[in-house]
Amino acid sequence: MTPPAAMSDLPQVRLVREARVRDLLPDGGPHRLEASGVLTVGRRFYVIFDNLRAVAMIDQDLDRTEDNALVPTGSEDRQAYEDIAADPAGGHLYLLIEAARHRDGYQARVEEYDMQLRCVSAGWLEFPLPGLNKGMEGLACVRRDGVPYLLGLCEGNLAEDGAAGRRPGGGRVVVFRRSRRNWKHEATIDLPRTLPFIDYSGLSVEGDRIAVISQESSALWLGRFVPGTWQLAGTGCDYAFPRTTRGDIVYPTMEGVCLLPPHTLVVVSDRAKAGAPRPGPGKEESLHIFALPPGAPGTDPPPVGTA
Repeated sequence: MTPPAAMSDLPQVRLVREARVRDLLPDGGPHRLEASGVLTVGRRFYVIFDNLRAVAMIDQDLDRTEDNALVPTGSEDRQAYEDIAADPAGGHLYLLIEAARHRDGYQARVEEYDMQLRCVSAGWLEFPLPGLNKGMEGLACVRRDGVPYLLGLCEGNLAEDGAAGRRPGGGRVVVFRRSRRNWKHEATIDLPRTLPFIDYSGLSVEGDRIAVISQESSALWLGRFVPGTWQLAGTGCDYAFPRTTRGDIVYPTMEGVCLLPPHTLVVVSDRAKAGAPRPGPGKEESLHIFALPPGAPGTDPPPVGTA
């Protein structure tokens, strides 16, 4: 798969290790595990899937241990998940449903779970979406002055579908604040217009750092917030996931990301779509740990207002 021209000269992250999710779980589980989101909890990764209502708990060393497990989260006749987030104050997890029909349009939905994976509430993210298949792809939970906010990443540029959604320069992260029943639209964060991503597939926030990945562009953007605000400090840094020596894409199905301080991140990959080029062995339905290039910009806090 040939990358867009704008991606070809980006510095690349370095693979540390990777493993198929299925190989890390007990025998007898589902054959297809289309990973779509990942979170770190203690010494384990929590992984969710867009074809399965369950959470996988996997050792962070990507070893197959007796503690690894796949835990169902309720009725299989409901929609599966696009991402997972945790309240940084502890205690609750949020599982994102990309989009569902609501009133006369579409909105994303969030299910809230305790740490024993018991559902305690569910609510809508009150922001209009273009359809069932172009909704919220990433989720993060951030606290400001003790108040929890959910950040949702729109899949398409300008939160649109079709040609407009594929035109780079319109990345959107939508901020929500809890209301009595649902999550109200509080603010919208415009990603840098220079960001050359065709789509957006994963979101992570760690402290004031923010990471966004693109599946089609097979790339990563790292930025920072001005502390205590939703304002971005400069334009951040772009990185490519590993390419071949010709510059061709090796990882075409990247779906979810979680920052691991100080200089690494974990990414999960989906199953390749029907008719698309097949990734190599271990490059789909897998967990991948990457390191940023040594001394790469963005690994240390930049001065506020600078790239």
